[in-house]
Amino acid sequence: MAGRRLDGGAERVVAELARRHWGFCPNVVPHLVEQLGPVRAVRWTMRASAIFDGTVRALGPIRTHLACVVISQINGCSYTTHGHAYALELHHLRQHDRLFPVDADTMAGWAGMPRTELRSRLRDALMNAGLHVELLWVDRTLALADGGQQPIDEHERRLAQLVSLFTTLTAVGIVGGPEPDQAH
Repeated sequence: MAGRRLDGGAERVVAELARRHWGFCPNVVPHLVEQLGPVRAVRWTMRASAIFDGTVRALGPIRTHLACVVISQINGCSYTTHGHAYALELHHLRQHDRLFPVDADTMAGWAGMPRTELRSRLRDALMNAGLHVELLWVDRTLALADGGQQPIDEHERRLAQLVSLFTTLTAVGIVGGPEPDQAH
């Protein structure tokens, strides 16, 4: 009984942190508390929010969400791919006054695709979006996610932190299977 109350309290805390951060409570919240436990879920959320916010400040929203999309796709999680692809679409529209050439549902369908095919599709999307230099960041993110590269500078250290965070988040998203929701 006490465990269920603690879980419910942790869900409310994590949900409130998410609402303050994104303006809504993501569908993954109950799964996060269930799989990580109440205390670890709250700690993880606070740490993840700080790392994510710092990364957005350092790399910008398009590059950060693109990295989150790549990591999610490599890990095979359509839930997190969709949320960050949707955010990528919105930031691209805001900054370039045109739609990103591939929508979030399509990119979520690429989750779990072999690396070479995924990179090819991302390359085409980025070229069509006029974001040529971002392909370099896709390659950096893939190398860090595969473990084939260690971070060599502060920006790559931030990407490596996202890889670590998304190892947890995508595992929760895959096991929990939440429905896609709003842009993260």
